[in-house]
Amino acid sequence: MTAKFYTNEFCRDILMFTEKNMKNINNVIFLSMLCLLLCLVHSGIAIDPFSVSHSLKTECVMKPPRSSVKQGLSLLSLSVEDDSDQEWEIDGNGAIREMAQRIQLQQGIIYSFSAWVKLGEGNNKKVGVVFKSENGRLVHGGEVRANHGCWSLLKGGIVPNVSGPVDIFFEIEDREAKISAKNLSLKQFSKEEWKLKQDQLIEKIRKNKVRFEVTYRNNTAVKDAVISIKQTKPSFLLGCAMNFRILQSEGYRKWFASRFPITSFTNEMKWYTTEKVRGKENYTAADSMLKFAEENEILVRGHTVLWDDPKMQPGWVQKIKDPEDLMNVTLDRINSVMKRYKGKLTGWDVVNENLHWDYFEKMLGENASSRFYNLAYKLDPDVTLFVNEYNTIENPEEVNAAPVKVKEKMEEILAYQGNENIKGAIGAQGHFSPTQPNLAYMRSALETLGSLGLPVWITELDMPKCHNQAKYMEEILREAYSHPAVEGIIIFAGPEVSGFDKLTLADKNFNSTETGDVIDKLLKEWHQKNSEILNIFTVDHENEEEDVSLLHGLYNVNVSHPQIKNLSTSLCLEVTKEVGQRQVVRVVINA
Repeated sequence: MTAKFYTNEFCRDILMFTEKNMKNINNVIFLSMLCLLLCLVHSGIAIDPFSVSHSLKTECVMKPPRSSVKQGLSLLSLSVEDDSDQEWEIDGNGAIREMAQRIQLQQGIIYSFSAWVKLGEGNNKKVGVVFKSENGRLVHGGEVRANHGCWSLLKGGIVPNVSGPVDIFFEIEDREAKISAKNLSLKQFSKEEWKLKQDQLIEKIRKNKVRFEVTYRNNTAVKDAVISIKQTKPSFLLGCAMNFRILQSEGYRKWFASRFPITSFTNEMKWYTTEKVRGKENYTAADSMLKFAEENEILVRGHTVLWDDPKMQPGWVQKIKDPEDLMNVTLDRINSVMKRYKGKLTGWDVVNENLHWDYFEKMLGENASSRFYNLAYKLDPDVTLFVNEYNTIENPEEVNAAPVKVKEKMEEILAYQGNENIKGAIGAQGHFSPTQPNLAYMRSALETLGSLGLPVWITELDMPKCHNQAKYMEEILREAYSHPAVEGIIIFAGPEVSGFDKLTLADKNFNSTETGDVIDKLLKEWHQKNSEILNIFTVDHENEEEDVSLLHGLYNVNVSHPQIKNLSTSLCLEVTKEVGQRQVVRVVINA
């Protein structure tokens, strides 16, 4: 059943009445949903928060597409007949207009919101959804850039910390703007239902079906051949940061090398560490840590060439007032660190946190960041260059580095002359607060970041100590792993000896903490188990039982036979990311 709404004229009459009885509040526009709140199982137009279809256009479409989503309980369904042009018109005068009935939310339940929105006039204005609790607290749930004359999809949601009623608002940065909304949906999921959806998606985006066909040269199947499979490198990387204390502790080094395939250094590559005194560079710690990583086949992600925070410059740099002098020492820094580590790193944060801060832009011009990315690309064209920001996925109330702004910053950098071929990527730091994470918002934020088609990494994941830290961290990690745009995660954590006080994974004796157990469990779960399978391939007919589901990554494969001594052959296999396409591995035995 699909909930229909009354005509625009009827709604406007009610809205005018309620407007006269409400106080004006700037920048918040309430979406009136009179007589339309239904508790029903939705079978009409809705957007699946777990959709992996990259063909669905969600920005500036002339007519919102239909969806056949049927899972989950829908608390709210406001849509129109399939071919109707009706829509909700919401005046932009800043008035709050009261709903006839509030929506009752339950603590710990995940609520996913979606709506198509457009502007009455103007373009590229941010529109967000806000949930207002009974005590007046506003919880931001997601945002999108809207335009005039076309529809954009606003996605988000809320995971309430307490049960209670809420009102739903739209928030727009221009209080004079008028917006329209269409096909609104609020769907609820239990934690178990959400995880089931995650697991189903993981099967699609992190694994692929592989068929092994072992035959003799005459194309007859080698019956009962044994195929041994061992993953040597996973495609998805779960890593951990390290600091200089790893050079002082053999236990720390053993603990780290036995677990993590990728790392980044917390401070050891930063400018204020490598050049504390002008003209006197010291890369001793960074070089030693890189040597340890290389000896243990641990990849290293560079952090950071520059930092746009004025307080995070070397002390002597902060004293420079002449722009020309600052430009010279900055170019020296970029050349020094990038040439030194060329070809040795998987990526670089070039100008860290350049949405929250603008030190170089103020001193050297508004295109400073784009120019520095251009130089970095010329110095090492094969390395991935990141925009790296905080509060992007973890804080729905963020203004400076909201997902749409991070996306726009990456677009701005790539649009700068000479930057079109940069291997760009987006780093979302992920410094979560010690409360229930808003998984619905996190998924919508990752959706926005991933819409550019560039890799997304969670680069500095942590959370202050709290009673449910292990539980919350697992939820966040699984959320990232189940999103197709995310290619890797680095947590800012370590054993007690490392000094990572927020997120401690092992005690002084290197016994795992509760959160450490979660990390170890996921490292094991996200790495393909070694296995042996029998060759049941038959030449005459197709059989789906012949397929094996493998995580993406590199494998060593050995084929042998228990009764044929000389039958043994080995090969390397890469299980790739082509979703829905079976890989066929043919092994021909010369016997």
